[in-house]
Amino acid sequence: MIALDLRNAEKKQILKGFGTSACWWSQNISDEKTADEISDLLYSQKGLNLTIYRYNIGAGWNSSNCRVSNPWRKCESFFVYDDYNEDENYKGDGYDFEKDKNAYSFMKTCLTKGNIDTVILFANSPHYSFTSSGQASGSLMHHTCNLPKSNYRRFAEYFLDITEHFIADKIPVTHISPINEPQWKWGGSHVWQEGCHYEPEEVAEVFHIFAEELEKRNLDVKLYGPESGEIGGLTEEYLNLFKKDELIMEHLGAFAIHSYHADNNTEIRKSFYSNVVHKNPGIRFDMSEWCELPCKSDTKSIKSALITARVIGNDLSLLGAESWTSWVAVNQISDSEGNGKDYSDGLLSATNEFNYYYIAKRYYGLLHFSKFIKTGARVLKTGYAPKNKLNIYTFMNPNKEKIAVIVNEGKAEDIEILTDATHCEIYATTAKKDFCRDFIGNFNGKIHSRSASITTVVLW
Repeated sequence: MIALDLRNAEKKQILKGFGTSACWWSQNISDEKTADEISDLLYSQKGLNLTIYRYNIGAGWNSSNCRVSNPWRKCESFFVYDDYNEDENYKGDGYDFEKDKNAYSFMKTCLTKGNIDTVILFANSPHYSFTSSGQASGSLMHHTCNLPKSNYRRFAEYFLDITEHFIADKIPVTHISPINEPQWKWGGSHVWQEGCHYEPEEVAEVFHIFAEELEKRNLDVKLYGPESGEIGGLTEEYLNLFKKDELIMEHLGAFAIHSYHADNNTEIRKSFYSNVVHKNPGIRFDMSEWCELPCKSDTKSIKSALITARVIGNDLSLLGAESWTSWVAVNQISDSEGNGKDYSDGLLSATNEFNYYYIAKRYYGLLHFSKFIKTGARVLKTGYAPKNKLNIYTFMNPNKEKIAVIVNEGKAEDIEILTDATHCEIYATTAKKDFCRDFIGNFNGKIHSRSASITTVVLW
């Protein structure tokens, strides 16, 4: 039997919440009933109970030179650009906030659920008209920045114009993220989405100009990023460049990274925590994007939920993340293996027109955390040494109730929990059931963890 002692567990970082991204899919929801249903699943207390909303500031596209073929990856922009003037009444470039109206409307529907306290505006690319290639999908050469230095400030002004519109419309924008995964090549001969490569020094230059523009406008929003595409690699170099710039640090709300390409790597998380997070206690570190990549688990498999739950737990407990945000909440139904199974990487999977959608199994992997762990909760360090196939993640809510999330990818185990709590509520997900309440009542100190299951125990 495994023993878990919660009585004097060390308290670690304070959690700021859980979230997801509305990029690439929310613009396709035009039906109000569908929008309300999906917003309930994501942002209401009867659903995932999410508090963080990532809204994509689309970079637009020109039909004559856009190389992105998937319509879900072509993102409308609020910026109106016209590179020729044949109309004597044309008054120059401006903004049309009726563009991307489905995505904007969906965000407002989610806000009515009353849970969202953090809206992050992010960009995969500057507007296509600002770029060297004239496209939002990157430079025509690999690993080359697609934004000329002469347009750095123009990009910042455009982004903050849009931010000010959101704020004026009572959207609670708290953070802006101008750069996404700067280290990847983007562009070149094969493109599939918006993206823009930046060298580390270019990342810092762009963030500095954004900080200057925030000061000019006296905007009460924070910088967020640089949304590094991996835990290691250049991530620490980005941070070191930020720390050398007082203005960036004054306006930096969170240093955000993505935990891709490390699903089974606990050591890289422990190393990043000890070498970076622990040594910078004044900086908030967020995990702002993850999905199984490449996605080898179909949407209906318990494996997809187990991997999701393990990554969430490891990012919070080992990496030191203060918030956790999934990549797209919804993706297209995808039979990439040709075997009739759906390999969409979203929390939900849908047809292109949203005339059909369903909940993926990994949704429950996130639900086991986000349903019960409140903003302001503390991550607990129990001293329990995880086994290869069994991980237990523990937390304490502001009201002092304690939560244990047990992710069991191996054989069934009995667990003794040492605690002062006298009552508990237990929920479990297995291959055959989705987030079912197993028990509520007096706590006898013992939990049975089934093989290939996720179990959440709430103790008070």
